[in-house]
Amino acid sequence: MIARLFGFRGGIRPDSHKKESSGAPIRPVPLPARLVVPLIQSSRGGARPIVTVGDKVLKGQCIGEAEGKTGTAIHAPTSGMVSEIGRYPMAHPSGLESPAIVIAPDGEERWIAHEPLDLATASRDELILRIQASGIVGMGGATFPSHIKIGKEDNPVETLVINGAECEPWITCDDRLMRERAADVVSGAMILRRLNGARRVLVGIEDNKPEAIAAMTAAARARMDTEAADGDARIDIVTVPTRYPAGGEKQLVRVLTGIEIPANRIAGDFGVQCFNAGTAHAVCRALVHGEAMVARIVTVTGNVEHPGNYEVPLGFPVAGLLALCGVKPGTDRILMGGPMMGFTLPKLDAPITKGSNCIIAASPELFPPAPPEQPCIRCGRCARACPAGIQPFDLYWFSRSRNLDKAEEYHIFDCIECGCCAYVCPAHIPLVDYFRFAKSEIRARDEERRAADQARARFEFHTFRLEREKAEKAARLAAKAAETRANLSAAAKADAAPPPSKPPT
Repeated sequence: MIARLFGFRGGIRPDSHKKESSGAPIRPVPLPARLVVPLIQSSRGGARPIVTVGDKVLKGQCIGEAEGKTGTAIHAPTSGMVSEIGRYPMAHPSGLESPAIVIAPDGEERWIAHEPLDLATASRDELILRIQASGIVGMGGATFPSHIKIGKEDNPVETLVINGAECEPWITCDDRLMRERAADVVSGAMILRRLNGARRVLVGIEDNKPEAIAAMTAAARARMDTEAADGDARIDIVTVPTRYPAGGEKQLVRVLTGIEIPANRIAGDFGVQCFNAGTAHAVCRALVHGEAMVARIVTVTGNVEHPGNYEVPLGFPVAGLLALCGVKPGTDRILMGGPMMGFTLPKLDAPITKGSNCIIAASPELFPPAPPEQPCIRCGRCARACPAGIQPFDLYWFSRSRNLDKAEEYHIFDCIECGCCAYVCPAHIPLVDYFRFAKSEIRARDEERRAADQARARFEFHTFRLEREKAEKAARLAAKAAETRANLSAAAKADAAPPPSKPPT
């Protein structure tokens, strides 16, 4: 075990509401009439379809090829036929549509041929390429491509952190995953350790998950007992105090290692890498069993008859999942994600994606309406609760007044949007909403500036090219004129010269 735990600044202790959904085992869901698989699974990148309407596909078959550096491959979540390629609502607060591939299941659940890798002989590059080809991303909600996060071999990593904290209220998908599939989570963690060369593995789990801690401890002990050939390998299951947002990457790294990651830096800069427990499980399934990411565990809780955790194929409609769980009367909105960092779904026909970890049926009894917003009295509670160490009350005024330069100066992008500030605010100000608005305005402004800079650069280069072509044309004409003058001068001299005299006979 590690010698000691460290604390992090700020944080809150809201009611966890974990027991509502954590008691029952993970349950599968029946296949719907169609699965709408989005080609854009996150804001970082998408995929382009490599199938056409009418194609027969098998479960696990690649149907979308990653576009760009941060795009991820998309795979068929079941066997069936591609019935449509069109635009459908995203699982996003905007309710905007994105391109998607619609699959009509045939009910046979036929997999493509499983091709597990031989971990004893496979190279590091082969393992990373398989992770990339399997479409594995961060399962904690960030959906950042895992093969990019692993990084290059020359990037030294001392400690691998597996995030099993699951600190946000109501969400229990990682808890049940670690209880029921601890061996695969540990196996995936050791594969990630091999890829980044870490000397130790720390699995952080909050102390409100005793069953998960026990299961992971047993799996880690069994794994280490069989790893005699790798004497340097070490994996510790560490119980951390329950405190939101202990599951944030910087906060968990601080608790487990004592390393304070400053603004504009990442954990990798300090020899630490952090992956979600679900990501480690997906890595194991991809490399050991040859299965691409085609499903995920989703917590369905709140005002429903049958709360619990369900293994849901990607593309499954949220409305269908709620129908299976039995939404009770009085539900006034549906949240995707937790109550702290999630958002209200504007359309229930949006599909489950790789980042969909929780669906909450909210009611006024469970989530009372917020009182009217009142003026800020600068009490400082938000600053004391902020785990990022910024000044939310200052950022609130800058965001509200659209003073974007000042908002940037006060490090608004260090805000992790955890919601601690809004939770403790006595004036009931939705601070995170203001910060999200300011961030989006800054990004839009910066994009406009980049577009303007590019347009100006193109115009200046166009002007330069025209001037250069004009100068080159003038130079060619001058050279031609000089040549003509030289030729005429030579001809005139030749005409003026006396004829050569004849030699005497």
